[in-house]
Amino acid sequence: MTDPMGIAGAASRRRIVIVGATSAMAEHCARLWLRQTPDCELVLLGRHAERLERVAGDLRVRAPQARISCRVLDFSDADAIARAAADCSQPRVPDLVLIAHGLLPDQARAQEDLALARLTLEVNGLSPVLFAEAFAARMQAVEGGRLALIGSVAGDRGRQSNYVYGAAKGLLERYAEGLQHRLALQGHPLRVVLVKPGPTATPMTAAMGGAPGGLAPVDAVAAGIVKGVAQGRPVVYVPGKWRLIMAVIRSLPRVLMHRLKI
Repeated sequence: MTDPMGIAGAASRRRIVIVGATSAMAEHCARLWLRQTPDCELVLLGRHAERLERVAGDLRVRAPQARISCRVLDFSDADAIARAAADCSQPRVPDLVLIAHGLLPDQARAQEDLALARLTLEVNGLSPVLFAEAFAARMQAVEGGRLALIGSVAGDRGRQSNYVYGAAKGLLERYAEGLQHRLALQGHPLRVVLVKPGPTATPMTAAMGGAPGGLAPVDAVAAGIVKGVAQGRPVVYVPGKWRLIMAVIRSLPRVLMHRLKI
């Protein structure tokens, strides 16, 4: 990746990397960060060049003074992920990394189609973990650095309605928890933030109009993410009501849980 700015300029700018920048949630977060710091350096990573450039073009109009660059790569390729993290850490390590890509399949289809089930597990679990580990190795020396991962309330407890997707998000939660523990024991300043959105109105959830609790507006969810990341909280539920909802669901006895179609 060609660095869009000189070393001297890079040292004075906030550097933000967004993995999965074409997701609606990530795009809205990017708009808010550019509103806060219009002259920041923003690096967008995605899987589809045309969609990535469309997002970048919109952001450039909103913040002409920002330095915005794009990189397209295979999110399932461990070597490509390692190279991207190394390149995005030049000439200096990012201040903030948001890992936001995901895939929400129909549960019934994932039960029947093992290739889809595997893809769901890789995109929502394995791939974000690899990105996080690659960036964490470089961000540990950044004072006040933030590494944020988009999980889901679906990872809090296995439910018949989305357990393949939920299993991947559960993997992401255990990973974030372990990374937070390691950094705390080592005294590193890097803050790892696991974000758990409830059902949100995005293209990925277009078929979930009747979701329990309704679909939250994506701009409100993005605002909650940006606030939680700034605070460096270990776990952020957005909207906040989902912390209570999932606490109730997690506490249900198995015998009762198995009588509920949720």
